[in-house]
Amino acid sequence: MGEGAAQLRSAADGLTVARVLLDSTVLIDALRGKPAAERVRLMRRRRDQPWVCVISIEEIWRGLHDHERRDAQRLIHGLRLAALGKEEGVLAGTWRRDFAGQGTTLHQADCLIAAAAVGIDASLATGNPDDFPMSELTVEHWPIGA
Repeated sequence: MGEGAAQLRSAADGLTVARVLLDSTVLIDALRGKPAAERVRLMRRRRDQPWVCVISIEEIWRGLHDHERRDAQRLIHGLRLAALGKEEGVLAGTWRRDFAGQGTTLHQADCLIAAAAVGIDASLATGNPDDFPMSELTVEHWPIGA
């Protein structure tokens, strides 16, 4: 995994497990058979934990063609779901307010995805690292199409 991946230590087997929340850009690349698909498979083989947020599920689902739904369902089914609750909402809103005060507009969806990653102590894999300038967040750049 990338150097920035959030790491957990499993007491049962002594292995270090990386938690990585995959954003929409990574999920779309995985569905298109780009190298992100192999990276996700490798994560599973290594027993790392690929996660997803409901925001990213919605973002990819709205652009799916009928023939892509089955593959998308299989991909999503194999990922853990990071919850969005009150704390994540407060964190996302705080980021938007604070960055706006500095002249930077952040998108609501990006802030919620980032808050979901922080909430599960995971890094965030994205093709758009500039969309996630939050200091509390570890970002892994998975280039789009690469």
